Amino acid sequence: MHMNIPACYSFAIASLAPLQLRSAATAFRSVSYPSPRVVPTSLRPSVCVGNNNSLISNNSPATSLRMMSYWNRETCQQTSQYEGEITKEARVLALCDPHDAYNKPLYDGPLPEGSKLLAVGSTLADFDNESIINLDPNVIFVSHPNARGPLVELLNKFPSVEWVHTRSAGVDFIASDGLFSSPVQLTNAKGMFSSTLAEYCMMACAYFAKDLPRLMRQKNDVNWEQYPVLEIRGATLGVVGFGDIGRSSAKLAKAYGMKVLGLKRSIPESFSDPYCDEIYDMKGLVELVQKSDYILIATPLTEQTRGLISKEVLQHCKKTAVIINVGRGPIIDEEALIEALKNGDIKGAGLDVMTVEPLPKDSQLWKLDNVLLSPHNMDMTLSFMQESTEFFINENLPRFVRGNELLNPVDKSAGY
Repeated sequence: MHMNIPACYSFAIASLAPLQLRSAATAFRSVSYPSPRVVPTSLRPSVCVGNNNSLISNNSPATSLRMMSYWNRETCQQTSQYEGEITKEARVLALCDPHDAYNKPLYDGPLPEGSKLLAVGSTLADFDNESIINLDPNVIFVSHPNARGPLVELLNKFPSVEWVHTRSAGVDFIASDGLFSSPVQLTNAKGMFSSTLAEYCMMACAYFAKDLPRLMRQKNDVNWEQYPVLEIRGATLGVVGFGDIGRSSAKLAKAYGMKVLGLKRSIPESFSDPYCDEIYDMKGLVELVQKSDYILIATPLTEQTRGLISKEVLQHCKKTAVIINVGRGPIIDEEALIEALKNGDIKGAGLDVMTVEPLPKDSQLWKLDNVLLSPHNMDMTLSFMQESTEFFINENLPRFVRGNELLNPVDKSAGY
């Protein structure tokens, strides 16, 4: 049971919200699985305001009645031209590596009118002086990988902080009770990295469909031997987490002639999307993997999605299925995945993220011929992080000083 999507109007899709179950690890232990929720289909065109910023529905309980604005690198253009009265200053602390070259536009400026950078550092001590305290900083920009503890300390030290922005799309590296229980608004870089991860998804599909490892072996062996390959056209891509990354991947998959199944926690009553043939709620996870030839994991990591792709879920995959993970490593039970790969229970895996990074040298994943590994760099273009910093500067800072709605709000109750 699922919802069929007419290929008509476009719709900007919200990120996958967390699974409403007691434990992701135990979510699928039952022998019989409940049917997915079926939602009546209606058509709704995409809505854009301002600088082509698509409005999408956030279905969390706290914001279900509001329309929220999200950025997408493919469809939105950055602009530093804003009109309107400046109503307050943006006094920014940068919780970052002072030598991070990608933050050069923030460190060296110029910043938008009404904005100023007060200090850069990676620990509370870097900001704990009277000259900064007396200025009442109200914005924190975060890019340091070890920012979780220092960020909570800064929030406690500076109750004047109203807004925290992360340079990354994922917020799991700063997730804490201290942050999520605070009154500050949290925004992220959603939409900045989707297109290149979508390209990786299709590369991983082709890697297994055309048996690239065999091609490389035959070239190395100077062996001219023809063999049959698989078509990607007509295959089914199941997208676990039909948010920005998932939708960008679906767009490319459609260009290849694939069928696309999407999975979201909540399905809006008016959901329709030209890149998604069928949409499932979380109860449809097993049905989705049963039908899919390629399974893209593109959900954020939360306590609810940790271990979501469990041993039990993997047992429902086709033996010819390929798992592709661009979300976070712990979303998949890695030991169960290794077992399935070794036993031939699934065909292969394309992994850009691992449970432990860097991947330990003794991990069995290194030696498995049916695994495509990349060191969490498939979104690492030459300009990707600087563009993310520039998004903060050119898009959200001007909005903040004018009291306007910020782009890419994070639902702290959901963890993304």
